[in-house]
Formats: sequence, structure tokens, C-alpha cells
Amino acid sequence: MSATSYVPSPAQRAREEYRRRQTVLSVLIAAASTAAVGTLLAFAVTGAPGWDRVRASFFDPQIARDALPAVLTGLWLNLRLLVCCAIGALLLGLVIAILRTLRGPVFFPIRALATSYTYAFRGLPLIIVLYLLTLGVPGLRLQGMPPVLVLGGLALVLTYSGYLAEVFRAGIESVHPSQLAAARSLGLTYRQTMRHVVLPQAVRRVAPPLLNDVVALQKDVGLVSLAGPIDAVRAAQIATAQSFNYTPYIVAGVLFVLLAIPLIAVTDRVTLRAARRQSGG
Repeated sequence: MSATSYVPSPAQRAREEYRRRQTVLSVLIAAASTAAVGTLLAFAVTGAPGWDRVRASFFDPQIARDALPAVLTGLWLNLRLLVCCAIGALLLGLVIAILRTLRGPVFFPIRALATSYTYAFRGLPLIIVLYLLTLGVPGLRLQGMPPVLVLGGLALVLTYSGYLAEVFRAGIESVHPSQLAAARSLGLTYRQTMRHVVLPQAVRRVAPPLLNDVVALQKDVGLVSLAGPIDAVRAAQIATAQSFNYTPYIVAGVLFVLLAIPLIAVTDRVTLRAARRQSGG
């Protein structure tokens, strides 16, 4: 019997029909429960005694429309800063991870420096690093001092590269030593082994946590406003000071969420693919 002439048996058709009914039923139940919970939450919030004051202070449509252009302009700065800082943190984190995995006593000082770096910047709060670089370093009055925005981006790169270095190191060390031995037996140098054998596997294995850190970085780029650059958060703060209303902050928050949705969707997709690959599906 050819594949094109296959006809499912009555039992198979009954099973498929049952699965379709169960799928539709599950979707309907999920939709009904979500609507019920959403309705209860809406009644609980809007029925609170102070809801009218909160709505006027945080959800004013006119103030939102007036603040939107300035906040969007600031968000463009956040987006550019995110791209530059993400690339810089990924590259620096990869270099630090490779330095931490060097073997041999001669490389002990390098490993010690790389380890100290990860310990220091993973332990320091980001806001302190920002203040040190954006307020302390300019106080040195050195020639050729970069602008505050660059110093703020450098603080983000230094901090997040410490986290990303540990993620990369975990991926590198997850590659079985037999693969390194096989590559060296084929005549590959240590550098070629890392480039062609170890790093491709390591990056693929740790892609989900790497993307999660990028999502976290996307939120923390807003902290650069503490140093003075007019990004989305600073634009919202200025609009709030002008209108004595907190609606611009809600506008900035919504825009940050919309900016994060594509990154989160990609992260979830990569995580799902990694789980399927590990389970053999």
C-alpha cells in the first residue's frame, strides 16, 4: 500500500476527533477563566475608593498624548544604547570567559584577574557603577574624556559582561573534554579548537540565558538617565515635572514593554527549541 492511499482506521479517526474536541475545550476553558479573572481584577481596581485620583494621576489620556513624542525620542536613544551595550557586553563577556578557561600555571595571573573581574562586577550594584563612571571619572578632568552617555554605556557593558562571562564559561565547560582531545589529535591548535569545536557548541547551549540577560539589559539602559542624558525615562521625568502628573512614566513603561516583547518572544522560541533538541524531539 502506497503512502498516498493510506486511510486511517475508525479507531484512529475517533482518537483524532477526541483530541480536537479536547483542544477546543481547553481553549474555551482557558479563555473563560482568563476573562473571569480579568473582570474580577478590573472590578477590584476600579471599585477602590481612591481609583479616581489614581486614574487622574497616572492614566490621563491628554497628558499621555502630549508626552508621547518626547518619550519616543528618548526611547530611540535607549534603543541605540541597548544595541551598542549588548554587543560590547557579549564580546567582553566572551573574552573574559575564554581567559578564565585557560589552562596551565603560566596563565594563573590572567585567570585570577578574570575571576576577580567577574566577582567584582557581579557583586557591585549597577547604580553604583553608573555613579562611579558618570560622576566620579569626569571629576578627574582628564583630556579626551568621553561624554557622559558613553561612560554610562561603559558602566552597563562592564556590569553585564561579568554576568555574561559566567554564562559563556558554563557553556564552554559543558563541552565534553573528549571533543577537545579529538580536535587536538586531528592537528588543530588550541585556538582553532576553541573557534571551530568548543565555542559553536557552547554558544548554542547557553543561547537562552544569554538572551535573558539581554532582556534584563534592555530594562537597565533606562538607568543611564540618572547621569543626565535625555532618554525615555528622563523625558518622562521632565514631562511629569511640567504637568505634575505621573502619566508620562506610564507611557515610558508601556513603550519599554513593547520594546521587550520581540526579545522575549525570541528568547522563548530559542528556549523551546533547545528543550526539544535536548529531549530528542
